[in-house]
Amino acid sequence: MIVGILSDTHGNDRSLAAALEVFRARGVGILVHCGDVGSARCMRMLGAYGGTVYVVAGNMDRHLEDLSHTAAECGVNFAEEVIEVPLGGGMLLAATHGNDPVNLSGLISSGRYRYICHGHTHRPTDQTVGKVRLINPGALDRAKTRTIAILDTQQDALEQVVLKI
Repeated sequence: MIVGILSDTHGNDRSLAAALEVFRARGVGILVHCGDVGSARCMRMLGAYGGTVYVVAGNMDRHLEDLSHTAAECGVNFAEEVIEVPLGGGMLLAATHGNDPVNLSGLISSGRYRYICHGHTHRPTDQTVGKVRLINPGALDRAKTRTIAILDTQQDALEQVVLKI
């Protein structure tokens, strides 16, 4: 399964459009947005992607009721704190926004997830903690370099992609 991971859009529809273009070209079927979508317009763009989309709210997503309503209208799976993404074969991915060590440690120690994705720091990371792969795709806005990530769960391979915007 090929999963596109993105975060920290902050309403920047130009960067989001560039990311979605890369995901389409690469045949990504599932999108996971790790928070700070920033606008209903960006949520609608995610909903129009054509694959299955999961979004978790970020600290800058202040109008949660509006975002939740827009997500429901667009067929986007949306959660405020943590969203679970089934990857087949009983494998799960969890996405949250923040990088709080206590929250991440709780997700890691639960033993439920093969992958845990988060945003917030605007810095791409890829590390393994025990049997869990912890991924931050970077940011689509307010970052010197705008990045996304593409995860191939069959190969357990992650590619960090720098967008040319």
